[in-house]
Amino acid sequence: MVEVAGSLLLLIVLEIVLGIDNLVFIAILADRLPLEQRVRARRIGLTLALVARIVLLATIDAITELTQPLFFVLGRGFSGRDLILFVGGLFLLYKAVHGIHEQVEGAPGNQAPRAGAVISFRSVITQIVLLDVVFSIDSVITAVGTVDQIWVMVVAVVVAIVIMLAVAGTIADFVNRHPSVKTLALGFLLMIGMSLVADSVGFHIPKGYIYSAMAFAVLIEAIDLIAGHRRLAASGAAQRNAPG
Repeated sequence: MVEVAGSLLLLIVLEIVLGIDNLVFIAILADRLPLEQRVRARRIGLTLALVARIVLLATIDAITELTQPLFFVLGRGFSGRDLILFVGGLFLLYKAVHGIHEQVEGAPGNQAPRAGAVISFRSVITQIVLLDVVFSIDSVITAVGTVDQIWVMVVAVVVAIVIMLAVAGTIADFVNRHPSVKTLALGFLLMIGMSLVADSVGFHIPKGYIYSAMAFAVLIEAIDLIAGHRRLAASGAAQRNAPG
């Protein structure tokens, strides 16, 4: 029982770590919608991520077959998982580069006309679904390699998604309030997209390296934000104390 509890806790942590990039992507996509639709888009996106993971867990045999080579190129076998990761990685690269370009060059305001809101909402949900499938496959393969009991995998996935639903709004608001953080998040997506493409063609990049780089970048950004707040507070205090 203790071993099962330990496996469950470990898998929950792994699912949350693997789901952070999905959560950031959903937050950035939802930011393109009118304010009143963003919370709904985030909830639908994460709910669909939960459904995708449970469906894939229910078809573990099919997931296992996805790792079997479908064809060979120059002696290297390519599986269904490789193809999915390759397409998903390219899509992430495109969205990250497009988002960074908009951050640098500027983009129209987020308050889109109501006539285009439905199309925009459907477009965002469609993109979220596509990436949910990509991230879910990686997540489920990790779960299968960590524990043997299906119910433990399902419980871990459900708990991880519930936690992400609880913090999704806070993370999205923080990212949107700080343009530099949003650019950093897009940089993370760019790095994840590159790692997915590399993994799909046989160049595996240990996730520890990727997440360590992310953690270091977040630490530097946090220090910069704290320093900025202190400079702003000092400037405000100096203005208040200035003579008449």
